[in-house]
Amino acid sequence: MENEKYLSVWALTKYIRRKFDADPHLQNVYIKGEISNFKRHSSGHMYFTLKDEKARLLAVMFSANSSHLKFQPENGMKVLARGDVSVYEQSGQYQVYVKSMSPDGVGDLYLAYEQLKKKLENEGLFSQNHKKAIPRYPVTVGVITSPTGAALRDILTTIKRRYPIAKVIIYPALVQGANAAASIAKAITIANARAEADVLIAGRGGGSIEELWAFNEEVVAQSIYDSDIPIISAVGHETDFTIADFAADLRAPTPTGAAELAVPHYNEILEKIMNRKIRLTRFIHERTNFENSKLARLEKSYAFRYPRKMYEQKTEQLDRATERLQRGSSRYFVKKSEQLDNIHAVLKKQHPEQQLTEMRAKLDQRLKDLNRRMEGVFRENTQNFIRMTATLSALSPLKIMERGYGLVFDNKETLVKSTAQVKKGELIEVQIKDGTLECEIKEIKERNGDE
Repeated sequence: MENEKYLSVWALTKYIRRKFDADPHLQNVYIKGEISNFKRHSSGHMYFTLKDEKARLLAVMFSANSSHLKFQPENGMKVLARGDVSVYEQSGQYQVYVKSMSPDGVGDLYLAYEQLKKKLENEGLFSQNHKKAIPRYPVTVGVITSPTGAALRDILTTIKRRYPIAKVIIYPALVQGANAAASIAKAITIANARAEADVLIAGRGGGSIEELWAFNEEVVAQSIYDSDIPIISAVGHETDFTIADFAADLRAPTPTGAAELAVPHYNEILEKIMNRKIRLTRFIHERTNFENSKLARLEKSYAFRYPRKMYEQKTEQLDRATERLQRGSSRYFVKKSEQLDNIHAVLKKQHPEQQLTEMRAKLDQRLKDLNRRMEGVFRENTQNFIRMTATLSALSPLKIMERGYGLVFDNKETLVKSTAQVKKGELIEVQIKDGTLECEIKEIKERNGDE
C-alpha cells in the first residue's frame, strides 16, 4: 500500500501538462527572442530555440502555421512569436508551440522581399546580359494587368495618344490576392505561346506592399526571365520597387510611364520624318547644282567645242603609238631571237650525244694515259725484278754448291749444322750440285776452336 503514494513519471508529466494547458496566462503568449538551433523537418515542421541574455526556451512551429510565413527563419534572427506554452510529455520539457511569427524590427513581407531578391540575384535572374532590347516601333503591344483596373485605362489612353497605329492586346490577370502570382505567370506564358505582341507591359496601379505582393513572387520573376518577348514592368508608383522590376527587361515608374517607354510619340516620328525630308531635299538640291556645274564645265571644255581637232590629235597619237609599237615589237622579236639562239646553243652543248662524244674522248685520253703509266710501271718493275733476281742468284745456295759445297740433312730432313745433331751409324743425305748422296756416319771428328 505504501507504493500507492508514488506517481509514475508519465502521470506526473501529464498532470503538469494539464496545469500548463489550463493556465490562461500560458495561452496566446507573446514572446520576443533570438532564434538558435533552427531545424526544418521534411514534413515542414520547424524546431528551434528562442533565447535572450538570461534564458532559453524550446519552440515548435508546425507546418500548418509555418507555411504562412513570408520570410525564412534563420539562426541569429530576432523574432516576435505568438503561441501556447505546454509540456512535451515524452521528454518532460516545456516548450512554446508557435502559431505566428514575424521579424523583430522589420516587417515579414519586407524581409521575405529582401531574401527572395538576394536569392534570385545570385541565380542570375537580374543579369543585364539576359535583358532584351525594347523594339523602337512595335506593331502590337501586349498588356498583362487587371481588365478592370485604372492602370489599363492609363496604358490604353497613353498608347492611343502617342502611337495610335499600334495594336493593343489585353491578357487579363489577377494582380492582387492569393492567386494573383500564378495568374500573372500564366498570362506571360500565354502571351509567349501566341507570339502576337512585340513587347509586353506587366503591372498594376499603386497600393500597399501587401497589395503589390503578387509581383514579388518567385513564379512571376521566373516567368519574366523565361519570356522570349521583351517585358516592361509597371508596378505601383515611382517609389515602389518589386522583384518583377529587377527581372524585367525595362522598369517603368508607373503604368503610364510603361506605355511611354513601349511606344514612340507620333509627333516625334513626324518631326524625324520632316527633318529627314528637309535634309534629303537639301541634299538633292545641292547634288543637282553640283551636277549642273559639272555639266556646264564639260560643255565649255575643249573636247566639246573642238571635237574634230580632238579626233585628229587622237588619230596622230594613235599613229605614233602604232609606230612605237612596231619598233618595239621588232626590237623585242630580235631580242627574243637572240635569246632563242643562245638557248639553242646551250641545249646543243648540253645534248646527251654531244656529252657522250666528249666523254668518249675523255675516256680514250684516260685509257692512253693509263697505258703509258702501266708501261712505265711494268718497265720499272721489270728492272727491279732483274736486279732482285741477280741479287738472289748471287745469294742462292746452288751457286755455292757449284763451288763444291753441299747441304747435309739428317733422317728427319733437318739441315745439319753441328756434329752434335748426328750420331755414329746414322744415315744422312748430302745434297750437291747435281744430286743427292745417301751416306752413313762412320766416325765423328770434332774440331777444336783453335784449329
